[in-house]
Amino acid sequence: MPRWGSTKLEGAGSQGVVVLLLALASAAAAFSTATAESGRRDRFDAVVIDAGHGGKDEGATSPRGLVEKELVLDVTQRLARRLREGKLRVVLTRDDDVFVPLESRTSLANDARGDLFISIHANSARNAKPRGIETFFVSLEASDESARQVAERENQAFGADGVVLSLHDPLAAILGDMAESEHVAESDAFARLAQTELRNAIELPSRGVKQAPFVVLMGVRMPATLIEIGFLSNSEDERILRTGQHRERIAEALAEAVFRYGERYDALRGIGGELSLGSTR
Repeated sequence: MPRWGSTKLEGAGSQGVVVLLLALASAAAAFSTATAESGRRDRFDAVVIDAGHGGKDEGATSPRGLVEKELVLDVTQRLARRLREGKLRVVLTRDDDVFVPLESRTSLANDARGDLFISIHANSARNAKPRGIETFFVSLEASDESARQVAERENQAFGADGVVLSLHDPLAAILGDMAESEHVAESDAFARLAQTELRNAIELPSRGVKQAPFVVLMGVRMPATLIEIGFLSNSEDERILRTGQHRERIAEALAEAVFRYGERYDALRGIGGELSLGSTR
C-alpha cells in the first residue's frame, strides 16, 4: 500500500479545492456516525452504483464514436437488474443521461445507507496501445503514474483538477484517518474480488487493482471502488465494449463479485444465512 504523503492533482484553480472540500466535509461529517454504527449487525443488503459522467459531461469518446457516459450507464443498468434479481436493494446515482454533481452523488450514496459503492467508468489514453480492465480504491497517493493519470482525468469531470494536499494538511489528515478505518480495507477486498471475477469472465486483459485519489470515492461512508471497464482509445477494447454480450458478461462478473462480497461481509459480522444472496452461477 502506498504510504501517506503528499500528492498533486495536476492543474490549478480554486474550483478543484472547493470540490474536494465538499467531498471531504461530507466524509468527515459522516465518519463519526459510521464509526458509532460499525458495531451493528446489519445484513449486507444495499449497493449504490454510480455510472460515471452523464449529461454535459460525456467522458471519453472512442475514435469511432462510442461515448463513455452511454456505455457505463448501460453496464450499470445491467448490473442493477442482476443485483435486484438477487434480492439486493440497488440505488443508482443516475439512471438517465443527466449530469450529477459530486456532492449529489455522495449524498445519494450516504443517504441510501449503502453497504458498497461501485463507480463504473471507461478508460482512455493518449495513444492507442493501453487496454484492459483495472479496479481502484481510494488513496491520497496513486499506486503508479498510470493510476495518477486516470484519477486526474476522472476528477476533472468535477472540476477537481487543481488540488494539492500535503501530509500536514488537515484535509489530508481527515482522509488519512478514514483510510485507517475498515472502509479502505473492505474497499481493497471488494476491488480484488471484482478484478478476479472480471479477469475470469471476459476477454480483456487484467491491469490489476490500484489506488488513486478519486474524489468521487472520498465522500462516501462505505467501502467504495471505481472500475475502469476498458479503454475506448484502444480499437480492440472498443470493438468488444460495443457488444451487448460483452456488457452482459461485465455485469455478470461484477454481480458475482458483489454476491461473494456480501457473503463475506455477513460472515465477518457473524450473521447466518437466513437470506441467501443470489448468485449468477
